[in-house]
Amino acid sequence: MTPLVSIIIPCYNAEFWIAETLQSALSQTWQSKEIIVVDDGSTDKSLAIIRKFNSPQVKVIVQKNIGASSARNRALKEAQGDFIQYLDADDLLAPDKIERQVQLLKNGNSDCVAAGEWARFLNSPKEAKILPQAVWNDMLPVDWLICSWKGGGMMPIHAWLVPHTIAQKAGIWNEQLSLNDDGEYFFRVVLASQGVKFCPGAKSYYRSEVKGSLSRKMSPSALASAFLSIELCTQHLLAREDSYRIRHSCAAAYQRFIYLAYPDVPELVQKAEAQVKLLGGSDFPIEGSRMLQFFSMILGWKVVKQIQKVIY
Repeated sequence: MTPLVSIIIPCYNAEFWIAETLQSALSQTWQSKEIIVVDDGSTDKSLAIIRKFNSPQVKVIVQKNIGASSARNRALKEAQGDFIQYLDADDLLAPDKIERQVQLLKNGNSDCVAAGEWARFLNSPKEAKILPQAVWNDMLPVDWLICSWKGGGMMPIHAWLVPHTIAQKAGIWNEQLSLNDDGEYFFRVVLASQGVKFCPGAKSYYRSEVKGSLSRKMSPSALASAFLSIELCTQHLLAREDSYRIRHSCAAAYQRFIYLAYPDVPELVQKAEAQVKLLGGSDFPIEGSRMLQFFSMILGWKVVKQIQKVIY
């Protein structure tokens, strides 16, 4: 029997992109699919655009604005597929993305999750440049998560394909989280699997630098969400394996948060610094341009961050 794939799309005020995103879902060469779109209380023309796609293959759900995690959970309740494909309302899939990953998982890897190639773009996927990362490999769950947290790269939600059975083991999305809700969710998904299988050629495109997007918001509440996400992921990892390598990678995640959040949320930075110390310390370097790293060596990274805050 041909496996069914559920493509889950939460949408909030994405009138400029949702039609292109839905078209990329409908254009998948994998024919056995259902598309579930949850409009999360959009105040622009998104819902009117989505309703134009309403069909036996595209299910439209409307809810009041609660958040992307809530919208994904609502769609998960409806999903009948053997596999789950998440897709944000402004991102795109290559036409054969799902077909390649389904074939990979069907060939003896049904207890694994599939990852794929991805690239950033703003206006057209033609401008996207594929830049391989260390996590673009087959790995055991804990090894993959450690590699990612220690600077080996990330995997946006649309790059994954998840067997429904593994999604059920991982549990629902945490609706307390906003920024990095996907990071915490896929931590649990990866840990619920027997491993990550990287699928060369399964491409997806991540629209970045969009004004007002959640990933660009660094408000105190967004940073609090990012901190909570790291706390939860640390708990997930330590519950699986309490070892030096786990503690070192968790400390690196907290250290990266410190670089991100200083000096905007001093209380959270202090909490993160305490966690780094508790976990044994971190030598994770500050990330950024060569100029940032150069002046950080001369002046210290905290001074450079304070100067950046004054300038920007």
